[in-house]
Amino acid sequence: MGRFALSQKLENQLNLALETPEDVRRQTRDLNVGYDLQEQTWELIIKYHGAPEELQSAMVRLSAGITLEPLIAGYAILTVPEDYVETVSRNPQIEYVEKPKNYYFVQEGPSARACIVSVTAREPFLSGEGVLMAVIDSGLAYQRREFRREDGSTRIRFFWDQTLEGGGELPGPPVGFFQGAEFNEAQINAALFSGTEAERRERMPTIDVSGHGTAVTGIAAASRIGEYQGVAPKADLLIVKLGGDGALAGYSKTTEILRAVTYCIRKGLELGEPLVINLSFGNTYGAHDGSSLLERFLDNAAEIGRTVICVGSGNEGNSAGHVSGRLLTRRTVDLAVAGFERNLSVQLWKQYPDEFRIDLRAPGGSVVSLMPERLDASGGGYTLRVENVRILVYFGVPTPYSAAQEIYLEFLPIWEGEYLSEGIWRFELEPVRIVTGEYAFYLPSAVTRNRGTGFLESSPDATLTIPSTAAKVITVGAYDVSFDAYADFSGRGFITQNSKPDLVAPGVNVLAPDLFGGYVSVTGTSFSVPIVSGSAALLMEWGIIRGNDPWLYGEKIKAYLQRGAQPIRGENRYPNEKVGYGAVCISDSLK
Repeated sequence: MGRFALSQKLENQLNLALETPEDVRRQTRDLNVGYDLQEQTWELIIKYHGAPEELQSAMVRLSAGITLEPLIAGYAILTVPEDYVETVSRNPQIEYVEKPKNYYFVQEGPSARACIVSVTAREPFLSGEGVLMAVIDSGLAYQRREFRREDGSTRIRFFWDQTLEGGGELPGPPVGFFQGAEFNEAQINAALFSGTEAERRERMPTIDVSGHGTAVTGIAAASRIGEYQGVAPKADLLIVKLGGDGALAGYSKTTEILRAVTYCIRKGLELGEPLVINLSFGNTYGAHDGSSLLERFLDNAAEIGRTVICVGSGNEGNSAGHVSGRLLTRRTVDLAVAGFERNLSVQLWKQYPDEFRIDLRAPGGSVVSLMPERLDASGGGYTLRVENVRILVYFGVPTPYSAAQEIYLEFLPIWEGEYLSEGIWRFELEPVRIVTGEYAFYLPSAVTRNRGTGFLESSPDATLTIPSTAAKVITVGAYDVSFDAYADFSGRGFITQNSKPDLVAPGVNVLAPDLFGGYVSVTGTSFSVPIVSGSAALLMEWGIIRGNDPWLYGEKIKAYLQRGAQPIRGENRYPNEKVGYGAVCISDSLK
């Protein structure tokens, strides 16, 4: 890779990907996400203004191979041949372009400690009835009794499986989308009441391979079966099984999530029901300041209709994937790379006015300098070789949406099929011109790294995963009910005007339905979120459906949940970066 100029309309990672040969991109974990090798096209996220029809016409005039999928609030997904990406970005309607990222399920019965029984088993006897609970996840074992009414019919209003090939004997994709199969309530019931298991699978062949979505949906909204019951057992269900190449491996791309949220918003408006959207996944790539297109998209989506979006804070709190500080004097940051690591990306975020000298010392003692002076003011990148490792270096510049500067490093073995040098990689930071000196390193999500790869002196703070850093979502962390204490894996946030997380819910050994007809204990913020999503549905039933407060949605739900939150042992200051305003307590929120 040679030196290249930065396109201001393209995000840093996309700029780097376009200037990296495709065979090298394939060796990385992130740079090829969104690229279709067979079609040689990119699936990109754009923010635009003006009429989508006008933009579509302009794209068709450029190339018949370009397709536009308008979403909501001026966002769209653009599929474009690689040779046309930079040309397309110059269109005056297009404001900014990002490539997709992989988002991972944050997995590590609803508890009485969430004060649920006191409002569901007693006056006012809330159940979530009349509220639409949307779960965007790995799918659902929809045949389980927990997701049916007493007469055996389904509680699912619509089910969109993005992984199926719609058409033919299966229904096609939803209106306005081009992938998957959408099943309505009648079609789901037809499958449920089929004569044999084979006939049911033929009518509706969707499968939750991992069980993650089944557990999340059960915690949020399972019907009462024996002693088990979800938080909002009579809420209507809207299920999206995320697609993408990594769906079977437990991750999906940003573009699938954007499509899913758009679909849920439209269904909520179509059905006329208050809507709760549950998102139990995250990613570590970004400035963590709400500036990515996904974060800003969710902020816009949360203001459409009567909507609440709940997102998990992630499980990066104790993963050694982050370190931050203030560079006032020379400082070193040590990164341990475990054996058999095939590739690794490192993000360094800093304030643009600050100037650092950055040297990188490899495990064998070789030192290379990462010097922005090699570039002009427009930023850009280059390739270094040290020992048996090739390092793609990219210096970004601020964007219209973020004042932070990113320095992105992609570590690859020089010979394909080999591994990175095992041992300690040392970043030596030296101040040159300092205004604030603030810096933050981030590694990829812990689920993608080998055990033992991480910073030796890591920082647990500011470890929220994206998109839980969006301002208008309800960000949910985890605590351990057994010890009434913060769960150390739960992503920690920041205390500002929009402090995060907003609150915590039980997230250790939570009982949930499994794929085999029984129940399993699950741990992680993935399973804290549906407790809060279900609580939001109960509040919306009380306020909107029963007429006690027709405006009880959006930020008002967040405020009610924060006000009712209960203190947690060992936490003396609220809100704080670990537990926000405290533990969710729906009965006190209603007071």
